[in-house]
Amino acid sequence: MMEARPAVDDAALGREALGVLEANWTGAGTVPAPGLYPHQWSWDSAFIVIGLARHRPDRARDELLSLLRGQWATGMVPHIVFHTREAYFPGPSVWRSQEHDAAPGVLTSGLTAPPLHGLALWWLYRHTGDAAFVRATYPAIAAQHDYLAATRDLGGAGLAAIVHPWESGMDDSPAWDEPLAAVPAIRYGNRPVEMEERHPGSDHDRYVWLALHYRDAGYSPGYLRDEHPFAVEDPMFNGIWLASCQAMAELAPLAGADPAPQLERAERIRHALLDRLWDGCFFARDLRADRLIRVCTVGAFGPLLDPGLSAEHVQAAVEVLESARFMGATGYPVPSCEIRAAQFDRTRYWRGPSWVNTNWLLRRAATVHSLDHLGRQLAHGTLRLVRQAGFRECFDPFDGSGRGCRDFSWSAALTLDLLADNVVQ
Repeated sequence: MMEARPAVDDAALGREALGVLEANWTGAGTVPAPGLYPHQWSWDSAFIVIGLARHRPDRARDELLSLLRGQWATGMVPHIVFHTREAYFPGPSVWRSQEHDAAPGVLTSGLTAPPLHGLALWWLYRHTGDAAFVRATYPAIAAQHDYLAATRDLGGAGLAAIVHPWESGMDDSPAWDEPLAAVPAIRYGNRPVEMEERHPGSDHDRYVWLALHYRDAGYSPGYLRDEHPFAVEDPMFNGIWLASCQAMAELAPLAGADPAPQLERAERIRHALLDRLWDGCFFARDLRADRLIRVCTVGAFGPLLDPGLSAEHVQAAVEVLESARFMGATGYPVPSCEIRAAQFDRTRYWRGPSWVNTNWLLRRAATVHSLDHLGRQLAHGTLRLVRQAGFRECFDPFDGSGRGCRDFSWSAALTLDLLADNVVQ
Protein backbone atom coordinates (compact mmCIF):
# COMPACT_ATOMS: atom_id res chain seq x y z
CA MET A 1 0.00 0.00 0.00
CA MET A 2 1.01 3.57 -0.59
CA GLU A 3 2.31 4.99 2.67
CA ALA A 4 0.50 8.06 3.94
CA ARG A 5 2.37 11.35 3.70
CA PRO A 6 1.02 14.81 4.44
CA ALA A 7 0.55 17.09 1.44
CA VAL A 8 3.41 19.58 1.09
CA ASP A 9 3.73 22.64 -1.10
CA ASP A 10 6.80 23.34 -3.20
CA ALA A 11 8.46 25.56 -0.61
CA ALA A 12 8.03 22.99 2.14
CA LEU A 13 9.26 20.20 -0.13
CA GLY A 14 12.35 22.25 -0.93
CA ARG A 15 13.04 22.84 2.76
CA GLU A 16 12.68 19.12 3.43
CA ALA A 17 15.12 18.32 0.64
CA LEU A 18 17.71 20.77 1.96
CA GLY A 19 17.23 19.31 5.43
CA VAL A 20 18.01 15.82 4.15
CA LEU A 21 21.20 17.01 2.46
CA GLU A 22 22.28 18.92 5.57
CA ALA A 23 21.70 15.86 7.74
CA ASN A 24 23.65 13.64 5.32
CA TRP A 25 26.66 16.00 5.16
CA THR A 26 29.56 14.62 7.18
CA GLY A 27 31.81 17.66 7.02
CA ALA A 28 33.83 16.00 4.27
CA GLY A 29 31.15 14.86 1.82
CA THR A 30 27.52 13.81 1.55
CA VAL A 31 26.58 10.21 2.29
CA PRO A 32 23.85 8.76 0.05
CA ALA A 33 21.76 7.78 3.06
CA PRO A 34 22.34 7.44 6.80
CA GLY A 35 23.17 3.97 8.02
CA LEU A 36 23.48 1.70 5.02
CA TYR A 37 25.66 3.99 2.85
CA PRO A 38 27.99 5.78 5.29
CA HIS A 39 30.66 6.99 2.84
CA GLN A 40 30.89 9.17 -0.29
CA TRP A 41 29.80 7.66 -3.60
CA SER A 42 31.00 9.20 -6.85
CA TRP A 43 27.81 9.06 -8.95
CA ASP A 44 25.74 10.26 -6.02
CA SER A 45 28.04 13.22 -5.45
CA ALA A 46 27.70 14.36 -9.07
CA PHE A 47 23.91 14.46 -8.69
CA ILE A 48 24.26 16.28 -5.37
CA VAL A 49 26.43 18.94 -7.04
CA ILE A 50 23.74 19.38 -9.70
CA GLY A 51 20.96 19.64 -7.15
CA LEU A 52 22.77 22.13 -4.93
CA ALA A 53 24.07 24.35 -7.74
CA ARG A 54 21.23 26.87 -7.38
CA HIS A 55 20.64 26.54 -3.66
CA ARG A 56 23.97 25.97 -1.91
CA PRO A 57 26.74 26.51 -4.49
CA ASP A 58 29.31 26.64 -1.69
CA ARG A 59 28.30 23.15 -0.59
CA ALA A 60 28.19 21.97 -4.20
CA ARG A 61 31.79 23.08 -4.67
CA ASP A 62 32.85 21.39 -1.43
CA GLU A 63 31.12 18.19 -2.52
CA LEU A 64 33.00 17.97 -5.80
CA LEU A 65 36.35 18.90 -4.26
CA SER A 66 35.83 16.30 -1.54
CA LEU A 67 35.23 13.58 -4.11
CA LEU A 68 38.21 14.61 -6.22
CA ARG A 69 40.51 14.22 -3.21
CA GLY A 70 40.00 10.52 -3.82
CA GLN A 71 41.18 10.66 -7.45
CA TRP A 72 44.07 8.35 -8.31
CA ALA A 73 47.21 9.51 -10.12
CA THR A 74 45.97 7.52 -13.14
CA GLY A 75 43.00 9.92 -13.37
CA MET A 76 40.56 7.30 -12.08
CA VAL A 77 37.82 8.76 -9.87
CA PRO A 78 36.83 5.92 -7.52
CA HIS A 79 33.25 4.92 -6.97
CA ILE A 80 33.64 5.19 -3.17
CA VAL A 81 35.76 7.55 -1.07
CA PHE A 82 35.95 6.49 2.58
CA HIS A 83 35.78 9.60 4.74
CA THR A 84 34.47 8.02 7.94
CA ARG A 85 35.26 5.05 10.13
CA GLU A 86 31.79 3.55 9.87
CA ALA A 87 31.67 -0.10 8.88
CA TYR A 88 30.68 -0.97 5.32
CA PHE A 89 31.22 -4.04 3.17
CA PRO A 90 33.25 -4.07 1.02
CA GLY A 91 35.28 -1.49 2.91
CA PRO A 92 38.91 -0.33 2.83
CA SER A 93 40.23 -3.69 4.00
CA VAL A 94 38.84 -5.27 0.83
CA TRP A 95 40.05 -2.65 -1.63
CA ARG A 96 43.48 -2.01 -0.03
CA SER A 97 43.94 1.16 -2.04
CA GLN A 98 46.73 2.27 0.29
CA GLU A 99 48.95 -0.48 -1.12
CA HIS A 100 49.03 1.10 -4.58
CA ASP A 101 51.35 3.91 -5.59
CA ALA A 102 48.73 5.63 -7.76
CA ALA A 103 46.18 5.86 -4.95
CA PRO A 104 45.62 9.09 -3.01
CA GLY A 105 46.09 9.78 0.69
CA VAL A 106 42.48 8.95 1.49
CA LEU A 107 41.12 5.41 1.34
CA THR A 108 39.02 4.54 -1.70
CA SER A 109 37.60 1.67 -3.71
CA GLY A 110 39.44 0.43 -6.79
CA LEU A 111 36.55 0.82 -9.24
CA THR A 112 35.14 3.85 -11.00
CA ALA A 113 31.58 5.10 -11.69
CA PRO A 114 29.61 6.87 -14.44
CA PRO A 115 31.64 10.01 -15.33
CA LEU A 116 28.90 12.58 -14.76
CA HIS A 117 31.29 15.06 -13.17
CA GLY A 118 32.02 17.10 -16.31
CA LEU A 119 28.31 17.73 -16.74
CA ALA A 120 28.01 18.52 -13.02
CA LEU A 121 30.81 21.08 -13.28
CA TRP A 122 29.11 22.65 -16.31
CA TRP A 123 25.82 22.72 -14.40
CA LEU A 124 27.47 24.48 -11.48
CA TYR A 125 29.12 27.04 -13.76
CA ARG A 126 25.86 27.60 -15.64
CA HIS A 127 24.15 28.62 -12.41
CA THR A 128 26.99 30.44 -10.64
CA GLY A 129 29.32 31.81 -13.32
CA ASP A 130 32.24 30.71 -11.13
CA ALA A 131 35.02 30.54 -13.72
CA ALA A 132 37.71 30.27 -11.03
CA PHE A 133 36.22 27.00 -9.81
CA VAL A 134 36.15 25.69 -13.38
CA ARG A 135 39.84 26.51 -13.76
CA ALA A 136 40.61 24.78 -10.47
CA THR A 137 38.78 21.53 -11.20
CA TYR A 138 38.90 21.19 -15.01
CA PRO A 139 42.29 19.37 -15.06
CA ALA A 140 41.10 16.66 -12.67
CA ILE A 141 37.99 15.90 -14.70
CA ALA A 142 39.95 16.00 -17.96
CA ALA A 143 42.29 13.43 -16.38
CA GLN A 144 39.28 11.26 -15.53
CA HIS A 145 38.28 11.28 -19.22
CA ASP A 146 41.85 10.50 -20.26
CA TYR A 147 41.89 7.52 -17.88
CA LEU A 148 38.73 6.09 -19.43
CA ALA A 149 40.07 6.51 -22.95
CA ALA A 150 43.47 5.03 -22.10
CA THR A 151 42.46 2.04 -19.97
CA ARG A 152 38.78 1.25 -20.50
CA ASP A 153 38.39 1.20 -24.29
CA LEU A 154 38.67 -2.58 -24.19
CA GLY A 155 36.68 -2.97 -27.39
CA GLY A 156 38.92 -0.57 -29.30
CA ALA A 157 36.10 1.51 -30.79
CA GLY A 158 35.97 4.45 -28.38
CA LEU A 159 33.51 3.25 -25.74
CA ALA A 160 34.46 2.78 -22.10
CA ALA A 161 33.90 -0.69 -20.70
CA ILE A 162 32.70 -1.23 -17.17
CA VAL A 163 34.56 -4.08 -15.48
CA HIS A 164 32.15 -4.57 -12.58
CA PRO A 165 28.38 -4.08 -12.18
CA TRP A 166 29.05 -1.54 -9.42
CA GLU A 167 30.71 0.72 -11.99
CA SER A 168 27.40 1.16 -13.79
CA GLY A 169 25.72 2.69 -10.73
CA MET A 170 22.85 0.30 -11.47
CA ASP A 171 23.51 -2.67 -9.21
CA ASP A 172 21.57 -5.85 -9.88
CA SER A 173 20.41 -4.72 -13.32
CA PRO A 174 19.40 -7.72 -15.44
CA ALA A 175 21.78 -6.39 -18.08
CA TRP A 176 24.62 -7.91 -16.06
CA ASP A 177 23.12 -11.40 -15.67
CA GLU A 178 24.69 -12.93 -18.78
CA PRO A 179 28.25 -11.65 -18.32
CA LEU A 180 28.13 -12.53 -14.61
CA ALA A 181 27.25 -16.10 -15.52
CA ALA A 182 30.79 -16.47 -16.85
CA VAL A 183 32.20 -15.69 -13.39
CA PRO A 184 32.79 -18.73 -11.16
CA ALA A 185 29.94 -19.53 -8.78
CA ILE A 186 31.21 -19.05 -5.26
CA ARG A 187 29.78 -18.55 -1.80
CA TYR A 188 31.67 -16.35 0.63
CA GLY A 189 31.09 -17.04 4.30
CA ASN A 190 31.18 -13.34 5.24
CA ARG A 191 28.22 -12.28 3.15
CA PRO A 192 26.66 -9.35 5.06
CA VAL A 193 23.20 -10.00 6.48
CA GLU A 194 21.88 -6.63 5.28
CA MET A 195 23.06 -7.40 1.74
CA GLU A 196 21.23 -10.73 1.80
CA GLU A 197 18.07 -9.00 2.99
CA ARG A 198 18.22 -6.15 0.47
CA HIS A 199 19.42 -8.13 -2.55
CA PRO A 200 17.98 -11.65 -2.18
CA GLY A 201 19.17 -14.03 -4.85
CA SER A 202 21.62 -11.48 -6.26
CA ASP A 203 25.08 -12.21 -7.64
CA HIS A 204 26.75 -10.36 -4.77
CA ASP A 205 29.33 -13.10 -4.23
CA ARG A 206 30.36 -12.88 -7.86
CA TYR A 207 30.62 -9.11 -7.40
CA VAL A 208 33.06 -9.69 -4.56
CA TRP A 209 35.01 -12.25 -6.62
CA LEU A 210 35.45 -9.72 -9.43
CA ALA A 211 36.61 -7.01 -7.03
CA LEU A 212 39.12 -9.29 -5.29
CA HIS A 213 40.65 -10.56 -8.52
CA TYR A 214 41.02 -7.05 -9.93
CA ARG A 215 42.62 -5.96 -6.65
CA ASP A 216 44.98 -8.94 -6.59
CA ALA A 217 46.07 -8.06 -10.13
CA GLY A 218 47.18 -4.68 -8.80
CA TYR A 219 44.34 -2.86 -10.56
CA SER A 220 46.31 -3.46 -13.73
CA PRO A 221 45.01 -2.26 -17.13
CA GLY A 222 46.72 -5.25 -18.71
CA TYR A 223 44.76 -7.63 -16.52
CA LEU A 224 41.51 -5.93 -17.53
CA ARG A 225 42.43 -6.22 -21.18
CA ASP A 226 43.63 -9.80 -21.19
CA GLU A 227 42.09 -11.75 -18.28
CA HIS A 228 39.25 -10.07 -16.42
CA PRO A 229 36.04 -12.00 -17.27
CA PHE A 230 33.57 -9.11 -16.94
CA ALA A 231 33.76 -6.32 -19.54
CA VAL A 232 30.60 -4.60 -20.77
CA GLU A 233 29.98 -1.54 -22.92
CA ASP A 234 27.03 0.10 -21.18
CA PRO A 235 24.93 2.67 -23.08
CA MET A 236 24.12 4.70 -19.95
CA PHE A 237 27.74 4.94 -18.82
CA ASN A 238 28.85 5.98 -22.30
CA GLY A 239 25.93 8.34 -22.88
CA ILE A 240 26.90 10.12 -19.66
CA TRP A 241 30.55 10.19 -20.71
CA LEU A 242 29.61 11.72 -24.06
CA ALA A 243 27.52 14.41 -22.32
CA SER A 244 30.39 15.19 -19.97
CA CYS A 245 32.83 15.41 -22.87
CA GLN A 246 30.63 17.99 -24.55
CA ALA A 247 30.22 19.90 -21.29
CA MET A 248 33.99 19.94 -20.85
CA ALA A 249 34.45 21.21 -24.40
CA GLU A 250 32.19 24.15 -23.55
CA LEU A 251 34.14 24.84 -20.35
CA ALA A 252 37.57 24.45 -21.96
CA PRO A 253 38.06 28.14 -22.89
CA LEU A 254 37.47 29.14 -19.27
CA ALA A 255 40.22 26.74 -18.19
CA GLY A 256 42.62 27.77 -20.94
CA ALA A 257 42.29 24.32 -22.48
CA ASP A 258 41.75 23.11 -26.04
CA PRO A 259 38.17 21.87 -26.55
CA ALA A 260 39.12 19.75 -29.56
CA PRO A 261 40.10 16.56 -27.67
CA GLN A 262 36.80 16.52 -25.80
CA LEU A 263 34.79 17.13 -28.98
CA GLU A 264 36.72 14.45 -30.86
CA ARG A 265 36.15 11.98 -28.04
CA ALA A 266 32.42 12.78 -27.98
CA GLU A 267 32.21 12.18 -31.72
CA ARG A 268 33.98 8.84 -31.39
CA ILE A 269 31.62 7.75 -28.60
CA ARG A 270 28.61 8.84 -30.70
CA HIS A 271 29.62 6.70 -33.67
CA ALA A 272 30.54 3.71 -31.52
CA LEU A 273 27.22 3.79 -29.64
CA LEU A 274 25.39 3.46 -32.93
CA ASP A 275 27.77 0.99 -34.53
CA ARG A 276 28.10 -1.31 -31.54
CA LEU A 277 25.07 -0.92 -29.26
CA TRP A 278 22.10 0.06 -31.45
CA ASP A 279 19.54 -2.48 -32.66
CA GLY A 280 16.15 -0.78 -32.46
CA CYS A 281 17.19 0.61 -29.09
CA PHE A 282 20.51 0.71 -27.27
CA PHE A 283 21.65 -2.51 -25.58
CA ALA A 284 24.72 -3.23 -23.48
CA ARG A 285 27.43 -5.30 -25.19
CA ASP A 286 29.20 -8.18 -23.47
CA LEU A 287 32.75 -7.84 -24.80
CA ARG A 288 33.85 -11.28 -23.64
CA ALA A 289 31.04 -13.03 -25.49
CA ASP A 290 31.05 -10.36 -28.24
CA ARG A 291 27.28 -9.99 -28.32
CA LEU A 292 24.52 -7.61 -27.33
CA ILE A 293 22.73 -8.30 -24.06
CA ARG A 294 19.14 -8.27 -25.25
CA VAL A 295 17.28 -6.99 -22.24
CA CYS A 296 16.19 -3.37 -22.52
CA THR A 297 16.75 -1.39 -19.32
CA VAL A 298 16.58 2.29 -18.43
CA GLY A 299 20.25 2.36 -19.41
CA ALA A 300 19.12 2.10 -23.04
CA PHE A 301 18.15 5.76 -22.95
CA GLY A 302 21.50 7.16 -21.79
CA PRO A 303 22.61 8.01 -25.36
CA LEU A 304 19.65 10.40 -25.60
CA LEU A 305 21.82 12.80 -23.59
CA ASP A 306 23.72 13.40 -26.84
CA PRO A 307 22.47 16.51 -28.67
CA GLY A 308 24.13 15.14 -31.81
CA LEU A 309 22.06 11.95 -31.89
CA SER A 310 20.11 11.87 -35.14
CA ALA A 311 16.39 12.67 -35.13
CA GLU A 312 15.70 9.18 -36.46
CA HIS A 313 17.42 7.49 -33.52
CA VAL A 314 15.91 9.92 -31.01
CA GLN A 315 12.42 9.15 -32.31
CA ALA A 316 12.97 5.40 -32.21
CA ALA A 317 14.37 5.46 -28.67
CA VAL A 318 11.62 7.75 -27.38
CA GLU A 319 8.99 5.48 -28.91
CA VAL A 320 10.37 2.63 -26.81
CA LEU A 321 10.48 4.84 -23.71
CA GLU A 322 6.86 5.97 -24.13
CA SER A 323 5.57 2.53 -25.13
CA ALA A 324 3.94 -0.11 -22.94
CA ARG A 325 7.42 -1.53 -22.41
CA PHE A 326 8.23 1.40 -20.12
CA MET A 327 6.28 4.60 -19.35
CA GLY A 328 3.18 3.63 -21.30
CA ALA A 329 2.19 0.91 -18.84
CA THR A 330 3.19 2.33 -15.44
CA GLY A 331 1.72 5.09 -13.33
CA TYR A 332 5.11 6.68 -12.67
CA PRO A 333 8.32 7.16 -14.66
CA VAL A 334 10.58 5.28 -15.49
CA PRO A 335 10.82 1.56 -14.64
CA SER A 336 14.45 0.46 -14.57
CA CYS A 337 13.73 -2.60 -16.73
CA GLU A 338 11.18 -3.08 -19.47
CA ILE A 339 8.13 -4.56 -17.84
CA ARG A 340 7.59 -7.30 -20.42
CA ALA A 341 11.04 -8.79 -19.73
CA ALA A 342 11.20 -12.05 -17.80
CA GLN A 343 13.70 -10.40 -15.46
CA PHE A 344 11.38 -7.52 -14.51
CA ASP A 345 10.68 -7.33 -10.78
CA ARG A 346 8.99 -4.22 -9.41
CA THR A 347 10.45 -4.87 -5.93
CA ARG A 348 14.17 -5.36 -6.76
CA TYR A 349 16.28 -2.25 -7.18
CA TRP A 350 17.43 -1.92 -10.80
CA ARG A 351 15.27 -4.80 -12.03
CA GLY A 352 12.05 -2.75 -12.02
CA PRO A 353 11.70 0.19 -9.60
CA SER A 354 11.86 3.82 -10.71
CA TRP A 355 14.71 6.10 -9.63
CA VAL A 356 14.85 9.88 -9.33
CA ASN A 357 18.34 10.08 -10.85
CA THR A 358 17.53 8.23 -14.08
CA ASN A 359 14.28 10.19 -14.36
CA TRP A 360 16.36 13.37 -14.07
CA LEU A 361 18.81 12.20 -16.72
CA LEU A 362 15.97 11.40 -19.12
CA ARG A 363 14.37 14.76 -18.43
CA ARG A 364 17.74 16.34 -19.26
CA ALA A 365 17.76 14.33 -22.49
CA ALA A 366 14.24 15.52 -23.31
CA THR A 367 15.41 19.12 -22.83
CA VAL A 368 18.44 18.53 -25.07
CA HIS A 369 16.12 17.43 -27.89
CA SER A 370 13.33 19.98 -27.21
CA LEU A 371 10.88 17.21 -26.27
CA ASP A 372 8.91 19.50 -23.98
CA HIS A 373 5.93 17.21 -23.40
CA LEU A 374 8.16 14.29 -22.42
CA GLY A 375 10.20 16.54 -20.17
CA ARG A 376 7.09 17.70 -18.34
CA GLN A 377 5.86 14.12 -17.91
CA LEU A 378 9.17 13.07 -16.39
CA ALA A 379 9.40 16.07 -14.08
CA HIS A 380 5.78 15.95 -12.91
CA GLY A 381 5.87 12.20 -12.37
CA THR A 382 9.11 12.39 -10.39
CA LEU A 383 7.79 15.13 -8.12
CA ARG A 384 4.61 13.13 -7.58
CA LEU A 385 6.75 10.27 -6.31
CA VAL A 386 8.64 12.31 -3.73
CA ARG A 387 5.54 14.23 -2.64
CA GLN A 388 3.74 10.98 -1.95
CA ALA A 389 6.49 8.74 -0.59
CA GLY A 390 9.33 11.08 0.43
CA PHE A 391 12.96 11.09 -0.65
CA ARG A 392 13.22 7.35 -1.02
CA GLU A 393 16.01 5.46 -2.74
CA CYS A 394 13.63 4.14 -5.40
CA PHE A 395 9.92 3.68 -6.02
CA ASP A 396 7.39 1.16 -7.26
CA PRO A 397 6.63 2.29 -10.84
CA PHE A 398 3.00 1.18 -10.62
CA ASP A 399 1.74 2.52 -7.30
CA GLY A 400 4.50 5.00 -6.43
CA SER A 401 5.29 3.50 -3.03
CA GLY A 402 8.78 4.10 -1.70
CA ARG A 403 11.41 1.38 -1.58
CA GLY A 404 14.92 1.12 -0.19
CA CYS A 405 16.45 3.77 2.03
CA ARG A 406 14.71 6.85 3.33
CA ASP A 407 16.25 10.34 3.16
CA PHE A 408 18.24 9.43 0.05
CA SER A 409 20.54 12.26 -0.97
CA TRP A 410 20.25 12.24 -4.76
CA SER A 411 16.46 12.03 -4.53
CA ALA A 412 16.49 15.15 -2.36
CA ALA A 413 19.09 16.99 -4.45
CA LEU A 414 17.41 16.39 -7.79
CA THR A 415 14.03 17.33 -6.34
CA LEU A 416 15.60 20.72 -5.57
CA ASP A 417 16.69 21.02 -9.19
CA LEU A 418 13.24 20.15 -10.52
CA LEU A 419 11.59 22.62 -8.16
CA ALA A 420 14.02 25.35 -9.21
CA ASP A 421 12.83 24.97 -12.79
CA ASN A 422 9.27 25.58 -11.59
CA VAL A 423 8.16 22.58 -13.57
CA VAL A 424 4.78 22.21 -11.88
CA GLN A 425 2.37 24.79 -13.22
